[in-house]
Amino acid sequence: MHRAAHTPSLQELRAFVLCARLGSASRAGEAMNLTQGAISRSIRSLEDRMGVSLFHRVRQRLLLSDAGRAMLRDAEDILDRLDRSSRMVMAFGGSRQVLRLAVLPTFAAMWLIPRLAGFASRHPEISLDLSSSLAPVDFDDSPYDAAIQRAELARPGTTVVPILPERLIAVAAPGMAVPPDLAGIPLIQQATRPHLWADWLSAAGLDTAGIRGPRFEQFEMVVAAARAGLGVAVLPDIFVQSDLARGALARVSELHLDGPSPYALIRPAKLSPEKVELFSAWLTSQAGEERRPL
Repeated sequence: MHRAAHTPSLQELRAFVLCARLGSASRAGEAMNLTQGAISRSIRSLEDRMGVSLFHRVRQRLLLSDAGRAMLRDAEDILDRLDRSSRMVMAFGGSRQVLRLAVLPTFAAMWLIPRLAGFASRHPEISLDLSSSLAPVDFDDSPYDAAIQRAELARPGTTVVPILPERLIAVAAPGMAVPPDLAGIPLIQQATRPHLWADWLSAAGLDTAGIRGPRFEQFEMVVAAARAGLGVAVLPDIFVQSDLARGALARVSELHLDGPSPYALIRPAKLSPEKVELFSAWLTSQAGEERRPL
């Protein structure tokens, strides 16, 4: 793509940002291993092409003009994003393939990542790039090859491969005295799914009015709050299996509630590359081994 005449080159952009940060062309030149004259020429060339003054020259100091202040944040963001992108690519090393996944953060931390060593040993030619996402993924406008989310978040034009059903249970710290009707006990809220307690209480035949308790954005935070004794939490069983096994949490009821949709691998409906097919097969095999009666 041809760069427009007014668009800064990377050297000009770096020179502008460093002059803004350091206040002089000489110090910016030292940081870039260039002469003061080279930095000054970059700034002058950029100002001439854009038709604005980016700096006021005051007693050998460079002070940002209004136009320069308006440009600085975007310039810093562009350079930061370019640096992050370069580091990301470097991290892939010699891998021939990179599988980019958007994953629900708690599912990633508490179920997927502890199992990923098995996939890595089976397919060392594939590097993984995981990002957290609570919102539906638009594969036409994102770098992701697939997403692991609840199936109800799938957009049109995607294929949904169910992984695990969601089964919700009520848990608390083992030392907490919890009456059967939960009267007077704080009920820990999950901010993105505020209906969970009402659904669970209704299924248990308990009063759904006056649900009160601390509120957290992600299930991982809710798990930590329950461990800390802040109240009773309704959580997917797959997120607390290890806590239950080691006694960090205890169930407060034998009731379990089926969630509205399973966790699933969501991918574009078009033909998937082999790396996605390999990951899908591995993921479904892991889920098959995982599912056990409550």
